[in-house]
Amino acid sequence: MPSASASVQARRAESLGERLPPLMVAADRVAATVAQGVHGRRRVGTGESFWQFRAFVQGDAINRIDWRQSAKSDRNFIRETEWEAAQTVCLWRDGSASMRWKSAGATVEKRARAELLLLALASLLLRGGERVALMGDAMRPVAGRSGLDRMAVALARTGDDDAGAPAQSAVPRHARVVLIGDFLSPLDDVQAAVGRLAAIPVTGHLLQVLDPAEALLPYSGRVRFRGLEKEAETLVPRVETVRDAYAARLADQQAGLAAICAAAGWSFAVHRTDHTPETALLGLYSALAPAR
Repeated sequence: MPSASASVQARRAESLGERLPPLMVAADRVAATVAQGVHGRRRVGTGESFWQFRAFVQGDAINRIDWRQSAKSDRNFIRETEWEAAQTVCLWRDGSASMRWKSAGATVEKRARAELLLLALASLLLRGGERVALMGDAMRPVAGRSGLDRMAVALARTGDDDAGAPAQSAVPRHARVVLIGDFLSPLDDVQAAVGRLAAIPVTGHLLQVLDPAEALLPYSGRVRFRGLEKEAETLVPRVETVRDAYAARLADQQAGLAAICAAAGWSFAVHRTDHTPETALLGLYSALAPAR
């Protein structure tokens, strides 16, 4: 007879399996929308695959001229090949309790939006020939369409955690990382996590995902705020009197996050769940674009 814990795990696995197809469909749809507006991640390099012809300029080696293409016009052309060294991009989404919260007027939890963006970004990267890995999971970096399916399963397997920043995990040297969470935890914790990664060394991008109520504090009157991660309750007699101070505190948090990223050579952005995921995905993809 199966144990109680085994039954719980089986029910959880079944629940996750039911949730994956809609999430995958949504991620593919968002990725496809963004893919129409970007030019891909190809760049000139030492591979064998043809990329493009470009006009010969002073300084180019004569032996690089493609004489067949040049014979079609009165100009000389260089045949460029594509860089074929796939990059590994490591992705992480915050699984802590605060990511499960959404305000009364919101349509999606922060965690659901973070997972959608993570899988949509993975879809774009895999289409571009990159390798993708999920931080905190033992799965090796994946490639191709089948890799996206494996990423989705691994993402569901990671479950919940109590950390607002990624724990120490194996990340390849010179990889790139994308961290997606609300990052409302102490700045020291975020700085420690980013510092560990930057020392490997890796570079990356940090995306703060916020519920619109977290960004605007739209409440009024007497409100009791309950903590989601063991924080004490706070009763505010008139919320409107603290709105300006709250906005200043949030701005300080975001300025601190931006400074941490800048010091590590990373980029930083903010996304609200009432905004379209396509805009955030395009920003993430652009932030990872290789130098040309």
